Amino acid sequence: MSGEDAKTKRIADAAERAKAEADARRNARDKAAKPAEPEINGRDGPEPVRYGDWEVGGIATDF
Repeated sequence: MSGEDAKTKRIADAAERAKAEADARRNARDKAAKPAEPEINGRDGPEPVRYGDWEVGGIATDF
């Protein structure tokens, strides 16, 4: 095996280990995540903050 092939194999092995570690962290994070609590007396429709402004009493305010 030439030096270049060995280097390529080491990089590929390191990439596989990094991907496995990232997958394990992602799975652990997903297991620990709690579902969002339902909103009580919230607004109907999509969340206005998504659009960069808020409306209260008919007056729109930009952030």
